[in-house]
Amino acid sequence: MYSLNKWIWLFIGFHCQGQSFQLSQDQLNHSFDKFYEFLSIPNDAHRPADLELNLRWLEKEMSGRNFEVQRLPTKGIDLLFAKKIYNPDWPTLLFYMQVDGQPVDPSKWHQTSPWKPTLKEKIQGTWTEVPWERLKEKQDADWRIFARSTSDAKGPILAFITAFDVMTMQGNQPNYNIKIFLDAEEELGSPNIIPAIEQHKEILQADAMIILDGPLHPSNKPTLAFGARGIITLSLTAYGPNANLHSGHYGNYVPNPVFSLAELLASMKDDNGRVTIKGFYKGIRIDKKTKSILAGTPDDLPLLHRSIGIHTPEAVGPNLQEALQFPSLNIDGIRSGYVGAQARTIIPDLATVAMDIRLVKETKGENMIQLVKNHIINQGYTLLDHEPTSEERINKAKLISLQYQIAYEAFRTEMNTPVGVFLNRALTNCFGHNPISIRTHGGSIPISPFVVKLGIPAVAVPIVNYDNNQHSENENIRIGNYLDGVKTYFYILNTSYEPGAKN
Repeated sequence: MYSLNKWIWLFIGFHCQGQSFQLSQDQLNHSFDKFYEFLSIPNDAHRPADLELNLRWLEKEMSGRNFEVQRLPTKGIDLLFAKKIYNPDWPTLLFYMQVDGQPVDPSKWHQTSPWKPTLKEKIQGTWTEVPWERLKEKQDADWRIFARSTSDAKGPILAFITAFDVMTMQGNQPNYNIKIFLDAEEELGSPNIIPAIEQHKEILQADAMIILDGPLHPSNKPTLAFGARGIITLSLTAYGPNANLHSGHYGNYVPNPVFSLAELLASMKDDNGRVTIKGFYKGIRIDKKTKSILAGTPDDLPLLHRSIGIHTPEAVGPNLQEALQFPSLNIDGIRSGYVGAQARTIIPDLATVAMDIRLVKETKGENMIQLVKNHIINQGYTLLDHEPTSEERINKAKLISLQYQIAYEAFRTEMNTPVGVFLNRALTNCFGHNPISIRTHGGSIPISPFVVKLGIPAVAVPIVNYDNNQHSENENIRIGNYLDGVKTYFYILNTSYEPGAKN
């Protein structure tokens, strides 16, 4: 975050509101050594063997800090649960963390390996490697560590562990019990999380959940996110001939499925970017108070437009924060035939589009899928859930198939709940001013099952830099953000939680 000076020397100390945070160079070196070790373990969500190594590493680290640790077996990769009960009569906070990462294409990373943490500084606009050992001499807040999952989300895990270590070495403890839920399938949509929560509902019970995931507001100021959108992934395939055909012999006679799919997709949004599927925005009302809160978020929209290279945003909301309060329909990619050096003059046999729908609290996944189905049928298509048979191809025009997965629903917590008041106070004590409060974060995290099944509120406390390249090549975390993250979590651990507190 912005609060650290450019150079951070051999001893970091803060004293706010009667609480003292001090991080010695030895503790700092130990933290960076652990971070290097952790980041060096591959964690591709599609490779269970990778995740097993990460879970073993975390089991060892948590057990070494006297947490009670247990595996929660699932049909996929185990989930990890840890707890530290200081007093059974005290309130309990459940911390959600994620350990799996997106796949990598090493050829697109500007370093030896995505699994070899690499320290870099920007020199004349280019990220240039800095020897890792220099971290033990001094730390430039603007240096960055590049490796898969630095920000999403091993950095927050290590920052929390380091904050816990600092608190323990000072002889302190929180006034609440700690439970930790470590998800090893988040990048797969957490397909096994709902049955796991249902099966282990008793041990997961808590007063509130704190989510250690996601990026800060683009200003890089301390941030609280009180909700996140849910997500549906879907795939549509339009069918043409049962095999690719010569466009010279059959052009003007055999329908091309790409045109059919393009026509359907164009019918789903108007020229201003608003979804035209009937009922898509139904039930969403934003009152004047909420509009004022959303408009007060310090987004620099002209800078945002310049940085991402757009002229005119879609007209779903008058600003970014209000737009995020509505469900969205997005095209992830289209595949059909061949392009570039592989291009050939054919009528393709099919055209497929991958899409996602981001849900908000007022929208439910199954209902949104039904709205999409209704729209497709109303456009004159025959909707299938399978590849068409020969008979269907002959007897039905405009064939299209739909496959979908509802990963998880949206959640949103009111800002004046006890956990919101607690976190606002902790971050205010830490940084000397109120954090930015975001009503709904644009990304999706699998938290709604906890909120629904356990009946608890949830708030995210992000720490990583917004421009961290998560899910992409050259993912990174800024040194200043990591160290401010340690400080943030330290204050959360050392701030008194009052279950009945409200604004």
